[in-house]
Amino acid sequence: MPDYQAILDEIRDEVQPLLVQGHVADYIPRLACVPREKFGMAVVTLDGQLYQTGDAAEAFSIQSISKVYTLTLALQSIGDKLWQRVGREPSGNAFNSLVQLELENGLPRNPFINAGALVVADVVLATRKDPRAQLLAAIRGCSGNPDIRDDPEVALSEKANGFRNAALANFIRSFGNLEHAIDDILDFYFFQCSLAMSCVDLARGFLFLANQGRCPWSGTNILSTDQAKRINALMLTCGTYDAAGDFAYQVGIPGKSGVGGGIVGVIPNQLAVAVWSPALNAKGNSLAGSAALERFTAKTGLSIF
Repeated sequence: MPDYQAILDEIRDEVQPLLVQGHVADYIPRLACVPREKFGMAVVTLDGQLYQTGDAAEAFSIQSISKVYTLTLALQSIGDKLWQRVGREPSGNAFNSLVQLELENGLPRNPFINAGALVVADVVLATRKDPRAQLLAAIRGCSGNPDIRDDPEVALSEKANGFRNAALANFIRSFGNLEHAIDDILDFYFFQCSLAMSCVDLARGFLFLANQGRCPWSGTNILSTDQAKRINALMLTCGTYDAAGDFAYQVGIPGKSGVGGGIVGVIPNQLAVAVWSPALNAKGNSLAGSAALERFTAKTGLSIF
């Protein structure tokens, strides 16, 4: 077995020069204040072994990583009916692009771009009595951390500057692909994006996707084996937006990123790995985090290929 602790410490040292490159997500004012020198990384194996380095225990805004959890709730509720309202193809465009929606009659390409996540949020609102509480309960259960919570200041910061998301929601609604009030959908979407987790939380919280849909600590079936496989496939092809091809080529595992600087990766039947570095590359993914995951799969020899 690889010496995960030594590998993580080695990667932490190697990526230090990259921390000053890229740009934090300053279009969300609250995220603009996060120190760019932060770096954390954690690995949790299927047998529960935890390895961590740097700021791995510090909570940060997970942003679009939350889309994996809302997708999980939607699939639990309506299964494959979801795919009548959102596609499963890479977008090839920026995560907040409106371009394809008009050409494709308000059907978002996949659930991980913002347009698709808004449709998923609409499904969650329709199928859950208390969507916020149930989302939090699901994440706390998967990660084993009952203290995970949202950051209202982040949500307010996003709401005050969420003009493009509002435009996306209204445009989708014009095609009849949203049922709830736009403000309700946006409020839930900003809530999910404002959730704060650490690399340790995320690695533990994604381990069910490395375990065929079953939570290792509780033995609970979160998803069916097929559903877990399909979410992993979507993370590989769509999880890092229009950089998904490069990420698959360089890193070689399913992954989901967020503009808070986090990325989570899954190696089925083995482990989950999470990294956090706030400065982003031109595609909106963590610059040092992407490099760290590339080094991780190279040094361990682990990937899905």
